[in-house]
Amino acid sequence: MSLQDTVSELYRNITDVPGILMGHVSDYEALTGCTAVLCPEGAVGGVEVRGASPGTRETDLLRPGYRVEEVHAVILAGGSAFGLDAACGAVRYLEEQGYGFDTGIVRVPIVPAAIIFDLSIGNKDVRPDAKMGYDACTAACAGKQPEGCVGAGTGALVGNMLGPGSATKSGLGSWSLKQGDLIVGSVVVVNALGDVVDPVTGKIIAGLRHPQNQGFLDSSELILRGSTERIPPGTNTVLGVVATNASLTKVQAGRLAAQASLGLARTIRPAHTSYDGDTIFALSRGSVQAHPDQLGIMAAECVARAVVRAVEQAWSLGGVLAACDLYKD
Repeated sequence: MSLQDTVSELYRNITDVPGILMGHVSDYEALTGCTAVLCPEGAVGGVEVRGASPGTRETDLLRPGYRVEEVHAVILAGGSAFGLDAACGAVRYLEEQGYGFDTGIVRVPIVPAAIIFDLSIGNKDVRPDAKMGYDACTAACAGKQPEGCVGAGTGALVGNMLGPGSATKSGLGSWSLKQGDLIVGSVVVVNALGDVVDPVTGKIIAGLRHPQNQGFLDSSELILRGSTERIPPGTNTVLGVVATNASLTKVQAGRLAAQASLGLARTIRPAHTSYDGDTIFALSRGSVQAHPDQLGIMAAECVARAVVRAVEQAWSLGGVLAACDLYKD
């Protein structure tokens, strides 16, 4: 990738942005999990929903024209719509810590959330709940973070057109960039219908596996040929959060989320399908002044790199092979 890395002291994850914390809970028996991105002191939030099958909470509140500006956490979870319960645990945790939107009567934590469908592997009857969301918040910290089959990425797959038997194991990835005083960080959970491609070469690096173990099939080509009859709707999605120490308005945060989504188009083929619920949140916490196009370029780059990390750092799990094992001689 062409954007030059100017520093070496970053941990290469979203917590490089001051005031942002992240925690994970992974259930390796049920193969599901939850990731909490905390900004307890509040951050200006935005969102971009590009997939046609999203599972979300509090996204309307993030759009321009709505009263509340602050976000105190974002929850990413498995479990399909059932997993949205994890956000209730984050709300309880933040309330106990004294954080939230001050109504004059009680502080109400604002916690948007989004989920992936991971019920096709592991135990479909076990899903992230309020306790898991609470525990993810308790575990949240800055600094070095795990990647791969952790948190909301525990049960994630890519190349899921024909089900888990032909998919590649995926997970959660992170990246961050710094230019001068400006920092942009990202975390992405990759559970896409499509294939993950190298953004430089366009080569598929994880996706729909050939039935005779001869590399990968091309999901886009199959869809172009009309091979969509076996795809269950709403069973795929890519989720992400980008954060920055730039000072943004709510409108600008929404724009940043939209620009960050371009990173998905670079690395997932096809992206934003009618079977995916692709959703990107943006958080602004800081006072650095930055040109919106500079921010957009950095955010898209962070998301693209995080997508690649999600499949590179994943390991085989639940009978689904990861790219690291597919490439072994």
